[in-house]
Amino acid sequence: MFQAFLIKYGEIGIKGKNRYLFEDALVKQIRHALKPVEGEFQVSKEQGRIYVACPQDYDYDEAVEALQRVFGIVGICPTVCVEDEGFDKLSRDVLAYMDEVYPDKDKSFKVCARRARKNYPMDSMEINAEMGHRILEAYPQMHVDVHDPQIMLTIEVREKIYIYSEIIPGPGGMPVGTNGKCMLLLSGGIDSPVAGYMVAKRGVKIDAVYFHAPPYTSERAKQKVVDLAAQVAKYAGPVYLYVVNFTDIQLYIYDKCPHDELTIIMRRYMMRIAEELARKNEALGLITGESIGQVASQTVQSLAATNEVCTMPVFRPLIAFDKQDIIDIAEKIGTFETSIQPYEDCCTIFVAKHPVTKPSIPVIKRSEKKLEEKIDEMVAQAIETAECVIVS
Repeated sequence: MFQAFLIKYGEIGIKGKNRYLFEDALVKQIRHALKPVEGEFQVSKEQGRIYVACPQDYDYDEAVEALQRVFGIVGICPTVCVEDEGFDKLSRDVLAYMDEVYPDKDKSFKVCARRARKNYPMDSMEINAEMGHRILEAYPQMHVDVHDPQIMLTIEVREKIYIYSEIIPGPGGMPVGTNGKCMLLLSGGIDSPVAGYMVAKRGVKIDAVYFHAPPYTSERAKQKVVDLAAQVAKYAGPVYLYVVNFTDIQLYIYDKCPHDELTIIMRRYMMRIAEELARKNEALGLITGESIGQVASQTVQSLAATNEVCTMPVFRPLIAFDKQDIIDIAEKIGTFETSIQPYEDCCTIFVAKHPVTKPSIPVIKRSEKKLEEKIDEMVAQAIETAECVIVS
């Protein structure tokens, strides 16, 4: 029955003279999201609204699911679109809509008309009153409730007239690509995919880097990360995933450095490599899934030690989240079940029994001096041989 979706956006509406740039980006993202849905959808802008005209036969649930993954959308309204052929014809269309959508008529309702086209012969209040009267005449069991109606029937009078009564929540945020690009340090855990999702929600394009340590980590562990990137890509668009072979660097650090400092020193080299890959790909910052105090490498002192090697900003959207808060988002976006698959990543393989929790940066730097003979060459080799997987 629904011939179109009216798309509501939030923050984009306050962007002033630049608003059209964000609207155009949102239109582009909507078109991209609907490509896998069978049928040809027409996406257009009109007077502060975005409309998606639907084909004759399409999968309604699949279309809504695709739109619910587009950042920038706060509401999806399934609408019936009719030509302006007089109020009597509009009344018949509204009654047909009510019959189709609400077979149970024992409900309260309110009519909310919006007259964007000022040459329409009735104003909004007159449309509300007359349409409410005709609905009550046709369905005596219904009643009006202007404060808390069960059905909010909206009639928008534009070039055409749009009838709808449901607003399906969208993800909110900003259209991907409107706020630059960042590099996500993506592991096989619960946190980092959620961090990528949250930063992408603010309009940031996401690339990702994964540190692989064969033979200590399996191909299945790598595939797990690819699968997580695919889940993030459902919201963030195609993700360029750089798979870095980190085995030689880890073994070298393990051989040369104090074992209680392994996690911090390995993490510092991951940040160095991620930053270099980010720079090569014109990304403007790094993203991690760290949360204060969650593990030894995420105390404030440890975070300061890993940050010290970066010149780019490091975004940590989960920094003050409890683990359950993170799990709730992971379940919502579909990454949790993949994240808990029992395939180890390189960080857990080489973890020390008693890692330092309050590392001193001067002490860590002295330990890193033991690596000077080979480490720069090994880092360059790891960057040069990184495999790029395009995940969409």
